[in-house]
Amino acid sequence: MITAPQPEAVEAGTAILRAGGNALDAVIACALTQGVVDPMMCGLGGLGVLHLLDPARGVHTVIDGLSVSPLACRADMWADRFEGDCPDGFGYIVRDNLNELGHGSVTAPGILRVLGQAHTQYGRAGWASLFDPAIGHAEEGWLVRPHVATMFYLDERAYGRRSYLDKLAFTGDGKRIYVRPDGMPKRLGERVLNPDLAATLRLIAREGAETFYTGELARRIADDMARHDGLLTLEDLAAYVPEVREPLQVSYRGRTVAVPPPPAGGIMIAEMLRILERFDLVALGHNSAAYIQVVAEAMKLAGRDKERHIGDPRFIVPPLARLLSDAYADECAAGIRAGERTPLPRVGAEPKHTTTVSCVDSDGMVVSLTHTLGLPSGVIPPGTGFMLNGGMNSYDPRPGRAASIGPGRRRFSTMSPLIVLDGGTPVATLGAPGGAWITIALTQVLLNLLDWGMGMQEAISAPRFSATSDAIDISNRIPRETQRAVEAMGYEVRRSPASYPFGGVHGIAMWDGVLDGGADPQRDGLATGIS
Repeated sequence: MITAPQPEAVEAGTAILRAGGNALDAVIACALTQGVVDPMMCGLGGLGVLHLLDPARGVHTVIDGLSVSPLACRADMWADRFEGDCPDGFGYIVRDNLNELGHGSVTAPGILRVLGQAHTQYGRAGWASLFDPAIGHAEEGWLVRPHVATMFYLDERAYGRRSYLDKLAFTGDGKRIYVRPDGMPKRLGERVLNPDLAATLRLIAREGAETFYTGELARRIADDMARHDGLLTLEDLAAYVPEVREPLQVSYRGRTVAVPPPPAGGIMIAEMLRILERFDLVALGHNSAAYIQVVAEAMKLAGRDKERHIGDPRFIVPPLARLLSDAYADECAAGIRAGERTPLPRVGAEPKHTTTVSCVDSDGMVVSLTHTLGLPSGVIPPGTGFMLNGGMNSYDPRPGRAASIGPGRRRFSTMSPLIVLDGGTPVATLGAPGGAWITIALTQVLLNLLDWGMGMQEAISAPRFSATSDAIDISNRIPRETQRAVEAMGYEVRRSPASYPFGGVHGIAMWDGVLDGGADPQRDGLATGIS
């Protein structure tokens, strides 16, 4: 079974499973197709985190493909251009948007080396065969879906960021591929053709991922950067190495939840679960005012601790033992019971434009991948057809902070593809796009599964809320009576107009060996199984 936000990508992964490929093969084919049919969410120029459990090999690992800042970066290089935090908490405002749009915003992409390395170690199908569906969509065209159309027309100037039209039209290639003759992005139902990307995918299928880092593609990227005063160099690309990490594991209600460790966002989920295990959540009532208050305060505690302690672990050692200790969880839970409130002006620096895929195969291999462009930079190296990430927006322009700019630093990311185990046996896997909402969305779906016993689709579709700042944001499907009760506790409550806001969770449950998939109605995708 495979689940993802794009029907074309799910179809690609399903075809690989039917042809005898394993879960990793299917995830790679799905991810490559996602980069074609969801080009502002992810792609060859992006970054990601892959979580793999292979019981047959006895392997349980996380491959961290988060992007790395160029070696030319300096901590103070944009300090005099810093204008403030983006008001919605997603990134930092730098004068002229140098950290978001254009060649100076690009970091060393990690996703393709992750896919190549993982396939060499754990794949079954031939590497080149995994590219066929993506090549077909790039060459023959794909239709703009509702969520893609929403992103194409997104204008984030109110938050200090650029419109997506600025990114789509930043290069001549981008205008040709994505922009209509009237100067506006392609509309819902219109076809997108990208023969340059088809050629690039054929090159990688033939020569392997290394062409992107040390071969022809690397030279084309580096030459384009040099022509436009970009920071990224051939040296940065060649030096990029994915980090293989042990999953971070915590116990919750008798099960083990395995998440990616820092600089990925799993620590936030782990901390929330440790705190929430101290409460009888079922007795509070699902999404009751009391439930929202307890869970929201756990969210804010995890957000505060992330801001204080979590960055690139090579430069800032995270105090994981303390944050996940019984004593700290007890202390936090006691504070919540006493009515203490954690101030959290913002949780920052994580763009919400991401995608995910999870897959389980007949041999029990479980793979979950979340990947992104961060904020798309708008930069399409000439003739390649793919856009590079704008990952520099995720680094704090102010020196001396956990997420400050520096040479060769891995960015923090809330991306947290996770696996739940019961007695060592995998029973669920989840992933989500959504920036700072990723961890709060995944945690709520975990509570729905493990505390409330919901099926996967019900757990994903249930109304969610968010506390990534001092205010509590709620889904439009949470009753107004509940909103008034939370406001009576003294909280500012902001009602979203959306029925399915706050992350886009996709997952598969495996209770008693029966596969049960779910896809977030917020996006365009589905879960598909084969017999």
